[in-house]
Amino acid sequence: MFVSRGLVVGFTVALAGLALTGCGTRLNKAPVEDRGTSSSSAPAPAVQPGAVVGAPIKPLPGVENAGKPGYYTVKPGDTLIRIGLETGQSWKDIARWNNLENANLIEVGQVLRVTATPPPSAAVASDTGVVTRPVTSSSVTPAAPASTPVPPASAAKPGASAASGPAVAAAPVPAAAPAAPAAAGGDDELAFIWPAPGSLIAGFDEARNKGYDISGKAGDPVLAAADGRVVYAGAGLRGYGNLVILKHNNTFLTAYAHNQTLLVKEDQAVRKGQKIAEMGNTDADRVKLHFEIRRQGKPVDPSRYLPSR
Repeated sequence: MFVSRGLVVGFTVALAGLALTGCGTRLNKAPVEDRGTSSSSAPAPAVQPGAVVGAPIKPLPGVENAGKPGYYTVKPGDTLIRIGLETGQSWKDIARWNNLENANLIEVGQVLRVTATPPPSAAVASDTGVVTRPVTSSSVTPAAPASTPVPPASAAKPGASAASGPAVAAAPVPAAAPAAPAAAGGDDELAFIWPAPGSLIAGFDEARNKGYDISGKAGDPVLAAADGRVVYAGAGLRGYGNLVILKHNNTFLTAYAHNQTLLVKEDQAVRKGQKIAEMGNTDADRVKLHFEIRRQGKPVDPSRYLPSR
């Protein structure tokens, strides 16, 4: 009787051990299944809080257009204002062309369209070189390109037969068009004036100074160097302080930095010689006007365009 009771106790202990082993197996398996891993015995990789395991990375907007003419890839530190200055466009136009709901939200690596020409047309235009001078709806002189194709058509009329008489009679009206571009020097060239009367304290250096620094006293007038439209007026571009940017045509922008007071607003039309700001020292070590001329977004030496004095 004593032996039978010991056998029963031993058998009961063995069963209990097997039951505990089975429970341990189930507790270790549940977390692996919850993480979506396979039944493999390999340990599950660590998952950071909030991470989505296996989710595809969303491509950046416009990345398929990287490197194409008429597009710009966003770099660290870029803002739409700076991109507009670098590409010769209004930041508002760039926001509209790219359907940006919030102009302050752009990502490094994102590719933006920076020409008024729609993407399919831009691809065709790049073969002819037209893309280097995109026509924008905000241009001060939008009618100039429209007159370009007229002279060749009218030039062929004098040799036409009598049957084409009505067309010849209409030719004198557009025939005067070629004279205008020739007088202007072509390529949207402009006759700029100095934006301030002070002396030159720093000249153009493409690497270190992208324009002229002109001396003056706080409150001295800052003048528009040519007719144009205000595409930016504010202090949102680091290193420029209170800044005014004018777009003159399809080719040229001018920038006026470090002002004490801005006297114009965005989208306002201005005339050559109009007072647009008062000189100051915002974001600068002294009172001065930093003045830039940009040709298709690239800074150029103002001495090539300003009159000697």
